[in-house]
Amino acid sequence: EFTFSKPRLERQSIQKTESTKLSVNVTNSGDRAGYETVQLYVRDNYSEITRPVKELKGFKKIYLRAGESKRVSFTVRPEMLAYYNRAMEWVVEPGDFTLMIGSSSRRADLETIQLRIKG
Repeated sequence: EFTFSKPRLERQSIQKTESTKLSVNVTNSGDRAGYETVQLYVRDNYSEITRPVKELKGFKKIYLRAGESKRVSFTVRPEMLAYYNRAMEWVVEPGDFTLMIGSSSRRADLETIQLRIKG
């Protein structure tokens, strides 16, 4: 059994050409050692065209002994937020994005944090 802390962003507001680091502490709260897959999903809260509710943008497999904790980090880069707009241009739109991190794509398994992209 694994528990996830609330995620933290190095910077909660960035320009569309910048990156930021997202980190979370994962703890093995069970009584046996094991592997956990930490997954990162992104949602554009408002976009010019309809986008998926959750897009898998990264994952890391970690091994933790019983009671052990580990900080897991992802670099959120512009290409992770970009998509093809109506004019078929690869763009990062300004606005709010929800970053979700957890053990699966189920809402109950995810911790969320907001990232603002400035124009």
